[in-house]
Amino acid sequence: MLFRKRIEKNCTYCRFGTALEEDNILCTKRGVVKAGNKCRKFTYDPIKRIPGKPKALDFKKYDDVDYSL
Repeated sequence: MLFRKRIEKNCTYCRFGTALEEDNILCTKRGVVKAGNKCRKFTYDPIKRIPGKPKALDFKKYDDVDYSL
C-alpha cells in the first residue's frame, strides 16, 4: 500500500534523498549512500514511492451465462 502506517525505512523513499543512479542516492544529510540504506533522519515522501502494477484479473472462471441478462 502506498500510505501504510508502517513504512520500511529506505533512502529511496526519503524526503532528503534524490536518486543518482540505480544503486546510489544523494542525501542532503549523509551525502552519497546506497539505495537500501536507512538512517534516523528518514522522513517518508509518498511522492517518491512507485507502486507495483496491479495483478491481472482472471476472467476464466466466468462463463457466458454470467454475462447475459
